[in-house]
Amino acid sequence: MRHDVKDPSSEIKQEGDDLSCLLARNREWASSKTKDDPNFFSRLVGQQHPRYFWIGCSDSRVPATEIVDLDPGEMFVHRNIANLAVADDPNFAAALLFAVDVLQVQHVLVVGHYGCGGIQAAMAPETHDAVGEWLAPVRSLDHDPADAHQLCERNIIAQVSALARNPIVCGAWKRGARLTLHGWVYAIGDGLLRTICGPITNPL
Repeated sequence: MRHDVKDPSSEIKQEGDDLSCLLARNREWASSKTKDDPNFFSRLVGQQHPRYFWIGCSDSRVPATEIVDLDPGEMFVHRNIANLAVADDPNFAAALLFAVDVLQVQHVLVVGHYGCGGIQAAMAPETHDAVGEWLAPVRSLDHDPADAHQLCERNIIAQVSALARNPIVCGAWKRGARLTLHGWVYAIGDGLLRTICGPITNPL
């Protein structure tokens, strides 16, 4: 009995064809940027002087710079599930250190969003996989089991509070850095940002 065997190269080619639309869109985007502003990309090369550090959720519906109508280079961005500011997470710690000490941003924004899948997962029965472990800080917050909006807002407040105690932030404040912490929430339904807590400035 004969079995048909697929050519692996054809699968690779097919996968590449599926992404060709993204490459085409990239070319169109780059062309439109230079048409409107011929020096757009040349200004970005070799410079990054953002005033803002955005700590947001990985959700693809929450594009950080687009929401606040900023160009690339105007905001440094770190994203993870449920916008956590976990001090002992090396990925987050490295981003925070770079933002505060190297880029010397003036504002750190913790931005959650309503309808967050991470918040919903934290309200579901606990799991013992990577996602379950990551969301443990959210699950520990006091909240109404049926109110995802409330937990989203409490989580934002908790992450801003964690930042205010973070050694990197405290060290910057000790040096007299102009660094302010903010807690915002984004509503996907209307596209608007709202203040949840802050601003918190140098307590020294």
